[in-house]
Amino acid sequence: MRILIVGAGAIGGYFGGRLLEAGRDVTFLVRPSRAAVLAQHGLIVRSPRGDVTRPHPPCVITGQPQTTFDAVLLSCKAYDLSEAIEAMAPAVGPQTMIVPLLNGLRHLDVLAARFAKINLLGGLCFISVDRDAQGAIVHYNNTDTLMFGELDGGTSERAKLLMATLMGAGFDARFSTDIFHEMWEKWVFIAAAAGMTCLMRSPVGDYVAADGAGLAIRLIEECCAVAAHNGHPVREKAIERARTMLTAPGSLFMASMLRDIERNALTEAEHLLGDLWFRRNPTTLDERSALYFAYTHLKSYEAQRLRLQANQP
Repeated sequence: MRILIVGAGAIGGYFGGRLLEAGRDVTFLVRPSRAAVLAQHGLIVRSPRGDVTRPHPPCVITGQPQTTFDAVLLSCKAYDLSEAIEAMAPAVGPQTMIVPLLNGLRHLDVLAARFAKINLLGGLCFISVDRDAQGAIVHYNNTDTLMFGELDGGTSERAKLLMATLMGAGFDARFSTDIFHEMWEKWVFIAAAAGMTCLMRSPVGDYVAADGAGLAIRLIEECCAVAAHNGHPVREKAIERARTMLTAPGSLFMASMLRDIERNALTEAEHLLGDLWFRRNPTTLDERSALYFAYTHLKSYEAQRLRLQANQP
């Protein structure tokens, strides 16, 4: 199976590197700047689960002619989605599976407007990764789950083929018969995690030390309420996992969005918290909610960032 990975950033580079290490047929679709880094230094992954170094990984640069692939793993940031769609479009044939690994759900509507419904699967990942100043991918813990499934539930022969390709590649590959619900539960967790760690500008352990665990629980409950309002009540196991992770004393866990803020970068605030706020029940969640407070905080950061950029000489 030929797999195209859109982007060789933290997530795409990690899973793509593992797949290459396992001998799978993988190609990265990258911008010229990232292609230059990969040509000079190779693809480097530093991980507690074992490092990966792949000199000269197979790449195609955006805008170059492409053949179609059997599967496309879409690992871009939400604010790069439109550009990524146009770049990958020539690689998508009638039978190509598109597996987006973005958080939230808004991207599914954007992809459905551009490609055939049959092309789309659901997907998500649980992993804490980033790139360092030299472009190497740094994996922070032992969790590296990639999950996918048919959006209408059930299984399929094509999903079985993709699962066979992903299995045994050095990460936790899973197939779900209810991927849409899994995506809702992941969205609830990551929105609460991003909302709290960005609002407090600290990892979990620091705001817990400042007696902020109660606010984290309140935010989790509000995000769960939005999911339930949309017909996807979060299972107790997932709620307990979120509570445990976001109220753990001494934990250094933080959402990747906080690292984006710390380097004065764009964030996915609108895609994660804004879209969740839009889907709420307005009779039960209003401007006094923790969700609205966290969302407004991130919008203020974005507004400040744009203002300062506009005033630069």
